[in-house]
Amino acid sequence: MAFRFLDTRVRGVPIPFHRDFTEVNLRFYVRRDTSSERRRGVVFIREIVPRRAVAVLARLLYNEPYIARPMRSTIQPGPLLSVSYAWRHAGRWHTLTATAQPPRAVPVDGSLEQFIAEHYWGYTRQRDGTTVEYQVTHPPWRVAPADACRVEADLTAVYGTDMAAALQQPASVFLADGSPVRVSSPCPV
Repeated sequence: MAFRFLDTRVRGVPIPFHRDFTEVNLRFYVRRDTSSERRRGVVFIREIVPRRAVAVLARLLYNEPYIARPMRSTIQPGPLLSVSYAWRHAGRWHTLTATAQPPRAVPVDGSLEQFIAEHYWGYTRQRDGTTVEYQVTHPPWRVAPADACRVEADLTAVYGTDMAAALQQPASVFLADGSPVRVSSPCPV
């Protein structure tokens, strides 16, 4: 998944020169049943950002698997929206690109797009072996299926042999318009 953070704040405090940045992450999806609800969440395998301070802070506060790499992104609006996210790792640039009509509608209930876009919990293993969860709140995002996408990346160099072997062509690619997002402080599970 690739996206842009804009006007980022940590616990309400903006970090100078670190408010706007790109992220590319590899994740998997989980669910946890509590006494009152089923929580759909994400667990991150690797999160790539362009700023070392962002990676360090995320590792310290959440123990998330962030790494810092040179990155670049472009978003070309128009009747056909085009996005490109790239990061430099192991001596080369790795790129994700997609084109779509501008996002138009909230995903249909039960759709793969809804399943991917609407996860409101995150889970992270801590250094002592326990797990924390944190809530992620945002309104549902409007999405548009991609007309085309391209992955030009050495997945073995980026994610390792075992993980690269499990990765395949995406089953679904879409662009989402995004929104303000709030992430709560982590709590033990």
